[in-house]
Amino acid sequence: MALVIGAMVLTAILGVYSRANRAAESVLSQIDNPSLAEEVLQLMAEDLDRLLGAADGTTIKIAPGFDNGFARSRLILRRTFKDGKNEEKTFEEIVWLAGYDYDGDTPGLVIYRSHDGLSMEDKLLDPKRETWEKNYPLVPVCRGVTFFRIEVPKGDDFLERWSDSSLPPGVRVTLSFAEPYKTVRGTWDVLDHQKIGRTIAIDRTRKIKFTVPSTGPPTEDEDQKSDSNDVQVPEKTERK
Repeated sequence: MALVIGAMVLTAILGVYSRANRAAESVLSQIDNPSLAEEVLQLMAEDLDRLLGAADGTTIKIAPGFDNGFARSRLILRRTFKDGKNEEKTFEEIVWLAGYDYDGDTPGLVIYRSHDGLSMEDKLLDPKRETWEKNYPLVPVCRGVTFFRIEVPKGDDFLERWSDSSLPPGVRVTLSFAEPYKTVRGTWDVLDHQKIGRTIAIDRTRKIKFTVPSTGPPTEDEDQKSDSNDVQVPEKTERK
């Protein structure tokens, strides 16, 4: 009877421990995953800011796809220049992509990043890379990703592919580490509220027209201009 009672108590304790462990893992995943996602999104934003400092000779390519049913995308940032022979050379190229994690304990994707070109300085990865890692262009950034999609906003819709020579107005990056579910098409997806996204503007400069109103009574021409969308500066403005 002592063995039976001991087995029952041990079973109850293991059950409580298992439930507590699952609850702790759930809480930690809710805390860590958004933080990790924000770090990845910030790194991508820094690449876009650094590469798009000079728009001339800069292109962006985006291509969607699936790997073992998981949604993924590929982003290529390329900056070129013309040499003395008027031949186009790649000054810098940064690639972000995701691939299936065959070595992981759970199904998912690994996000990779590569840096190449004549500008070999890479402040993000070079100081942290080992000697043998420098022979491999793709460096893993994070694993356990269950959704990775890069799109271009166009009105109320999004384009999953971009191959134009002109730069897009912005780039929308969405990723998730949440538990996926299988769709009717046989692919894997994540609930919308579990996806973390960020829209990164490409052209951040706009021309804004300012007009300074006169102190006297408005003329007929000024009355007509008052209906325009010009931004007016108040008369009393403190200037430092």
